[in-house]
Amino acid sequence: MTTIPMSPVPLPDSPSLISTLPGHYYTDPEIFRQEQEHLFESMWFCAVRSDDLDKPGAFRTVQVGRENVIITRTRKGELRAFLNICRHRGARLCMEEAGEVRRSLQCPYHAWTYDLDGKLIAAPNLIKMPDVDRVEYGLIKVSLREWLGYAWVCLADEPPSFEETVTHAAVERLGDPAAIEHYGTENLALGKRITYDVKANWKLIVENFMECYHCATIHPELTDVLPEFAEGYAAQYYVGHGAEFGAEVKGFTVDGSEGFAKLPQVSADQDRRYYAMTVKPTVFINLVPDHVILHRMFPLAEDRTVVECDWLYAPEVVASGADVSKSVELFHRVNEQDFEACERTQPAMTSRAYRKGGVLVPNEHHIGIFHEWVLERLGGGHA
Repeated sequence: MTTIPMSPVPLPDSPSLISTLPGHYYTDPEIFRQEQEHLFESMWFCAVRSDDLDKPGAFRTVQVGRENVIITRTRKGELRAFLNICRHRGARLCMEEAGEVRRSLQCPYHAWTYDLDGKLIAAPNLIKMPDVDRVEYGLIKVSLREWLGYAWVCLADEPPSFEETVTHAAVERLGDPAAIEHYGTENLALGKRITYDVKANWKLIVENFMECYHCATIHPELTDVLPEFAEGYAAQYYVGHGAEFGAEVKGFTVDGSEGFAKLPQVSADQDRRYYAMTVKPTVFINLVPDHVILHRMFPLAEDRTVVECDWLYAPEVVASGADVSKSVELFHRVNEQDFEACERTQPAMTSRAYRKGGVLVPNEHHIGIFHEWVLERLGGGHA
């Protein structure tokens, strides 16, 4: 394995400032390759919404690091995940991002066929090869857990504790194990999904989401609804804190107009508040009284990240055909504003002006913890 060069970064002269990662951490293909190996392929990765696979035989394919993973629903209604690779000659089983099969997955190359549990069930002349173990030569299984109504997969041979690395993020941010459960995310229905193709490194997107020093500059609609964000401190800066709606604001909508009824189990002290959390490495969760917004990032290159954003509402809201456009539009604008800022920043990462990185002001110091986490995962010390 190639070792990432760790060049010391001089500390800023001012005690108010701390250093960022140097620019090459956002542009170097070798660093991105190591991130794929040590982060995306070794940690739990939020892949698909479980309800997207609404019947037996439904499948979705997703890119997780350097691997393509296929997730299916079996005849028993359970979700399974496999590497999307035929065991015979390595052809990709499914080229489509989504689809449905009747009972099996068949490789288009030589017709090796697998059931929805991954077992090899047929192949040309297979009966003449009785020594072939149909389980041993089945699809390569990928670990899968469900949480918040999503399927999370892990490519590691021995996955890390899901509780310590995923669900703990909610406790760490909200300060209460039950707080996120009040939103009943696993029981909500998809009201809207928007996919963004962002020409920026995934870490720039994470850093942007974690801080609100930029909110007063580029998010007028958001700061109208959440006035305290104009002060520059993000919700994630404080454990357990939710940003309060403005006095005249009726709902988390683009114009502050009324939204929908509070989700049934949302507590009184969570009402009229916005909470945000990052589940490393690639998930953002936004909680408001009447809906949940969940971002999943799919880093595809050092300078390209696809972000899939879901707006989730009470099932009766979606079933009734209610107009969700005003609540969708608020965070859609926030997304577009954020991603434009990240795309504005990405080209500068190759500049000699950013060779040693930039600085974080006090409102952003918690991003330094994220940088330390990245470096630790990559096996290095200081950048």
